[in-house]
Amino acid sequence: MRIIYISRFWTIIVDSLAWAIIQPGIAYLSMRFPPSLLEPDAWLFRTRAWEKGGEIYDRVLRVRRWKGRLPSGGTLFPGGFPMYHIASRDEDYLQTWVSETCRAELCHWLAILPSVLFFFWNPPWLGAIMVAYAILFNAVPIVVQRHNRPRLQAIIRRRERQKTPTSLHPR
Repeated sequence: MRIIYISRFWTIIVDSLAWAIIQPGIAYLSMRFPPSLLEPDAWLFRTRAWEKGGEIYDRVLRVRRWKGRLPSGGTLFPGGFPMYHIASRDEDYLQTWVSETCRAELCHWLAILPSVLFFFWNPPWLGAIMVAYAILFNAVPIVVQRHNRPRLQAIIRRRERQKTPTSLHPR
């Protein structure tokens, strides 16, 4: 589907510039997503039964061992939410964190989509590499969000149960 033919040198330049614009551009736009797009019970973000509350990612991929080494894009722009570690056990903070896992996941899903544009000016084999790069580069943080979100939701549910007074049943 290549429609633009440029030299190898310019292909490298255009590919580099495209990624340098696409990745942070989508991250910037994701900072403006309305809260209605970030509902953890929405189809995209809902934890599936096979994910076993996010634990499948730790069992298969050992996420807990390496997730702390990833950069947090949440602080890339002013007003972002740092997701290096949980800084508070406050319920509102934890709810914000859950919403931010949705924002991060959606951002990374959306960052994969433009990779098909690389077929316009790259030979097919290189376009395929660009798509593979986009999937790999973005799948890692998606996995981390899908690992963290259900664990945070479990903490919130546990705290809500602790707050709810148990009703006394007369005998």
